[in-house]
Amino acid sequence: MKKLSTLFLMGVILLGVLAAGCTSSQTTTETTTPTQTNTVPLVADSSGDVNTQDLQSYIDSLPAEPLTDAEKEGLIYMVEEEKLAHDVYTKLYEKWGLPIFSNIAKSETTHVESVRMLLKKYNLTDPTASEGIGEFQNEELQKLYDQLIEMGMKSEVDALKVGALIEETDIKDLQEWLSRTNKVDIITVYENLMMGSRNHLRSFVDQLKNRGVTYEPQVLPKDEYEAIISSPMETGGGMGGKP
Repeated sequence: MKKLSTLFLMGVILLGVLAAGCTSSQTTTETTTPTQTNTVPLVADSSGDVNTQDLQSYIDSLPAEPLTDAEKEGLIYMVEEEKLAHDVYTKLYEKWGLPIFSNIAKSETTHVESVRMLLKKYNLTDPTASEGIGEFQNEELQKLYDQLIEMGMKSEVDALKVGALIEETDIKDLQEWLSRTNKVDIITVYENLMMGSRNHLRSFVDQLKNRGVTYEPQVLPKDEYEAIISSPMETGGGMGGKP
């Protein structure tokens, strides 16, 4: 019960960071599911790794249009959030030696690089450029990182719950930022990252299930969460845009 209470508290903390990162006065009601219609090329695989070479080629083929303040804010926030996931998983792998953390940390590297492509394209300063593991310019993300590490160091189960919680939050944040842009290149990156996060969430939930633990969603609506974990791993179809 104590662990469940701790997880609930972390969910509340994550929701607070979500609110800080996405300042829109309205929350999107759109539900993202694995069966959404693909209007952009999906170049992530079942491990969540993004084919950055293909993605870069596609991004370069699109014109650089003026960004809104919200679009700039979203890119700067998401590059640090993806780095947070990478850094947490790196530290949890060092502690527990579970391959899932090493594998997904590698995948998160491609997620960070995907957002960096857009920062470079639009001449935005990369807040992660000179930051080491566990270092963030966003104060709320710095605080969140510290809290997640503290929780994940308690046990393997707590560490896996941290992973699931991060992926839930990543999906929710990406949905929010998607609702605030109409730029095809940004949408393409966010859709690929979100598909990767759904695969990562499935992996963490499966690992917990193998240990006899039923994970309860902390951030996503339960019906959306169930739709994700009850669906198979997704694989992008490359530049054709069809899975």
